[in-house]
Amino acid sequence: MDASLAGLAKVAAKPRAAVPLDDIDLALLRHLAEHARISQRRLAARLGVSAPTVSERMSRLERSGVIRGYAAQIDWDAVGYGVSVYLSVTAAAGYDTAEIMRSLWEIAEVEDVMIVTGSLDMLAKLRVRDHGHLRTLLMERIWQIPGMQRTETLIGMAEMPPKNFAAGLLDHIDRAAAAPQSTVDETTG
Repeated sequence: MDASLAGLAKVAAKPRAAVPLDDIDLALLRHLAEHARISQRRLAARLGVSAPTVSERMSRLERSGVIRGYAAQIDWDAVGYGVSVYLSVTAAAGYDTAEIMRSLWEIAEVEDVMIVTGSLDMLAKLRVRDHGHLRTLLMERIWQIPGMQRTETLIGMAEMPPKNFAAGLLDHIDRAAAAPQSTVDETTG
Protein backbone atom coordinates (compact mmCIF):
# COMPACT_ATOMS: atom_id res chain seq x y z
CA MET A 1 0.00 0.00 0.00
CA ASP A 2 1.21 3.50 -0.83
CA ALA A 3 2.51 5.19 2.32
CA SER A 4 0.26 8.19 1.61
CA LEU A 5 -2.81 5.95 2.11
CA ALA A 6 -1.57 3.90 5.06
CA GLY A 7 -3.18 6.04 7.75
CA LEU A 8 -6.69 6.10 6.29
CA ALA A 9 -7.85 3.16 8.37
CA LYS A 10 -7.19 5.24 11.50
CA VAL A 11 -9.38 8.20 10.49
CA ALA A 12 -12.08 6.76 8.24
CA ALA A 13 -15.30 5.44 9.73
CA LYS A 14 -15.21 1.67 10.09
CA PRO A 15 -17.62 -0.43 8.02
CA ARG A 16 -20.24 -2.17 10.14
CA ALA A 17 -22.21 -5.34 9.76
CA ALA A 18 -25.91 -4.82 9.15
CA VAL A 19 -28.09 -5.10 12.26
CA PRO A 20 -31.08 -7.43 11.76
CA LEU A 21 -34.30 -5.38 11.79
CA ASP A 22 -37.86 -6.65 11.86
CA ASP A 23 -41.02 -4.90 10.66
CA ILE A 24 -41.55 -3.14 14.01
CA ASP A 25 -37.94 -1.86 14.04
CA LEU A 26 -38.32 -0.49 10.50
CA ALA A 27 -41.67 1.14 11.34
CA LEU A 28 -40.17 2.65 14.50
CA LEU A 29 -37.21 4.04 12.54
CA ARG A 30 -39.53 5.46 9.85
CA HIS A 31 -41.61 7.29 12.48
CA LEU A 32 -38.47 8.65 14.17
CA ALA A 33 -37.09 9.75 10.79
CA GLU A 34 -40.30 11.70 10.16
CA HIS A 35 -40.46 13.25 13.62
CA ALA A 36 -37.58 12.56 16.03
CA ARG A 37 -39.34 14.31 18.92
CA ILE A 38 -42.38 12.02 18.90
CA SER A 39 -43.15 10.60 22.33
CA GLN A 40 -42.67 6.92 23.05
CA ARG A 41 -46.33 6.71 24.06
CA ARG A 42 -47.45 8.10 20.69
CA LEU A 43 -45.00 5.79 18.88
CA ALA A 44 -46.43 2.83 20.75
CA ALA A 45 -49.98 3.79 19.72
CA ARG A 46 -48.98 4.19 16.07
CA LEU A 47 -47.11 0.88 16.05
CA GLY A 48 -49.75 -1.04 18.01
CA VAL A 49 -47.31 -2.09 20.75
CA SER A 50 -46.76 -1.10 24.38
CA ALA A 51 -44.69 1.91 25.45
CA PRO A 52 -42.18 -0.38 27.26
CA THR A 53 -41.74 -2.31 23.99
CA VAL A 54 -40.93 0.95 22.16
CA SER A 55 -38.53 1.96 24.93
CA GLU A 56 -36.72 -1.40 24.84
CA ARG A 57 -36.46 -1.36 21.04
CA MET A 58 -35.19 2.21 20.95
CA SER A 59 -32.58 1.35 23.57
CA ARG A 60 -31.49 -1.71 21.59
CA LEU A 61 -31.27 0.29 18.36
CA GLU A 62 -29.22 2.96 20.15
CA ARG A 63 -26.85 0.37 21.71
CA SER A 64 -26.35 -1.37 18.36
CA GLY A 65 -25.56 1.95 16.66
CA VAL A 66 -28.54 1.95 14.31
CA ILE A 67 -29.80 5.12 16.00
CA ARG A 68 -26.80 7.41 16.37
CA GLY A 69 -28.64 10.32 17.94
CA TYR A 70 -31.45 12.80 17.59
CA ALA A 71 -30.76 16.15 15.98
CA ALA A 72 -32.50 19.23 14.67
CA GLN A 73 -32.48 19.77 10.91
CA ILE A 74 -31.13 23.27 10.36
CA ASP A 75 -31.97 25.50 7.41
CA TRP A 76 -28.47 26.81 6.65
CA ASP A 77 -29.86 29.62 4.47
CA ALA A 78 -31.76 30.92 7.50
CA VAL A 79 -28.57 31.16 9.58
CA GLY A 80 -26.48 32.75 6.83
CA TYR A 81 -24.55 29.71 5.55
CA GLY A 82 -26.62 28.94 2.47
CA VAL A 83 -23.85 28.37 -0.07
CA SER A 84 -23.00 24.69 -0.65
CA VAL A 85 -19.52 24.02 -1.99
CA TYR A 86 -18.08 20.71 -3.14
CA LEU A 87 -14.31 20.57 -3.04
CA SER A 88 -12.38 17.90 -4.89
CA VAL A 89 -8.92 17.27 -3.44
CA THR A 90 -5.80 15.72 -4.89
CA ALA A 91 -2.99 15.00 -2.45
CA ALA A 92 0.67 15.44 -3.34
CA ALA A 93 2.65 12.23 -3.78
CA GLY A 94 4.11 10.93 -0.53
CA TYR A 95 1.85 12.92 1.80
CA ASP A 96 -0.33 11.20 4.36
CA THR A 97 -3.87 11.36 2.94
CA ALA A 98 -5.26 10.59 6.40
CA GLU A 99 -3.68 13.77 7.79
CA ILE A 100 -5.16 15.84 4.98
CA MET A 101 -8.56 14.25 5.65
CA ARG A 102 -8.26 14.91 9.39
CA SER A 103 -7.17 18.52 8.80
CA LEU A 104 -10.15 19.17 6.53
CA TRP A 105 -12.52 17.53 9.04
CA GLU A 106 -11.38 19.93 11.77
CA ILE A 107 -12.55 22.99 9.79
CA ALA A 108 -15.95 24.09 11.10
CA GLU A 109 -17.38 24.85 7.65
CA VAL A 110 -16.59 21.34 6.38
CA GLU A 111 -19.76 19.27 6.54
CA ASP A 112 -18.45 16.00 5.11
CA VAL A 113 -15.18 14.47 3.86
CA MET A 114 -14.87 11.18 2.03
CA ILE A 115 -12.20 9.25 0.19
CA VAL A 116 -13.40 8.52 -3.33
CA THR A 117 -12.42 6.29 -6.21
CA GLY A 118 -11.26 7.68 -9.53
CA SER A 119 -8.83 10.46 -10.32
CA LEU A 120 -9.47 12.39 -7.09
CA ASP A 121 -8.31 11.49 -3.61
CA MET A 122 -11.21 12.94 -1.64
CA LEU A 123 -14.33 15.03 -1.86
CA ALA A 124 -15.47 17.49 0.80
CA LYS A 125 -18.74 19.37 1.24
CA LEU A 126 -18.57 22.82 2.79
CA ARG A 127 -21.12 25.40 3.93
CA VAL A 128 -20.09 29.05 3.54
CA ARG A 129 -21.74 32.46 3.73
CA ASP A 130 -20.62 33.85 0.37
CA HIS A 131 -17.81 34.08 -2.20
CA GLY A 132 -15.59 36.14 0.13
CA HIS A 133 -15.97 33.60 2.92
CA LEU A 134 -15.07 30.77 0.52
CA ARG A 135 -12.01 32.68 -0.73
CA THR A 136 -10.75 33.28 2.81
CA LEU A 137 -11.39 29.68 3.80
CA LEU A 138 -9.48 28.35 0.79
CA MET A 139 -6.52 30.70 1.05
CA GLU A 140 -6.09 30.81 4.82
CA ARG A 141 -7.11 27.31 5.89
CA ILE A 142 -7.55 24.69 3.18
CA TRP A 143 -4.62 25.56 0.91
CA GLN A 144 -2.39 25.75 3.99
CA ILE A 145 -2.86 22.05 4.75
CA PRO A 146 0.43 20.21 4.09
CA GLY A 147 0.20 17.82 1.14
CA MET A 148 -2.66 19.62 -0.58
CA GLN A 149 -1.61 19.43 -4.24
CA ARG A 150 -4.75 20.46 -6.08
CA THR A 151 -8.34 21.39 -5.37
CA GLU A 152 -11.32 22.07 -7.57
CA THR A 153 -14.21 24.07 -6.19
CA LEU A 154 -17.76 23.37 -7.33
CA ILE A 155 -20.28 25.91 -6.06
CA GLY A 156 -23.88 24.76 -5.73
CA MET A 157 -26.19 27.03 -7.72
CA ALA A 158 -29.53 25.43 -6.91
CA GLU A 159 -30.63 22.55 -4.71
CA MET A 160 -33.65 20.35 -4.43
CA PRO A 161 -35.71 21.02 -1.31
CA PRO A 162 -34.62 18.83 1.60
CA LYS A 163 -36.05 15.33 1.56
CA ASN A 164 -36.33 12.85 4.35
CA PHE A 165 -33.67 10.47 3.03
CA ALA A 166 -33.89 8.15 6.05
CA ALA A 167 -37.67 7.66 5.77
CA GLY A 168 -37.48 7.10 2.01
CA LEU A 169 -34.69 4.54 2.21
CA LEU A 170 -36.39 2.74 5.11
CA ASP A 171 -39.58 2.51 3.01
CA HIS A 172 -37.50 1.09 0.15
CA ILE A 173 -35.87 -1.47 2.48
CA ASP A 174 -39.29 -2.46 3.81
CA ARG A 175 -40.75 -2.86 0.29
CA ALA A 176 -37.70 -4.84 -0.87
CA ALA A 177 -38.01 -7.19 2.13
CA ALA A 178 -41.72 -7.71 1.44
CA ALA A 179 -41.27 -8.40 -2.30
CA PRO A 180 -41.25 -12.08 -3.24
CA GLN A 181 -37.77 -13.26 -4.11
CA SER A 182 -37.54 -15.16 -7.36
CA THR A 183 -35.23 -18.17 -7.40
CA VAL A 184 -35.44 -18.61 -11.18
CA ASP A 185 -33.66 -16.28 -13.56
CA GLU A 186 -36.60 -14.72 -15.40
CA THR A 187 -34.52 -14.02 -18.53
CA THR A 188 -33.77 -17.71 -19.13
CA GLY A 189 -36.98 -19.21 -17.80
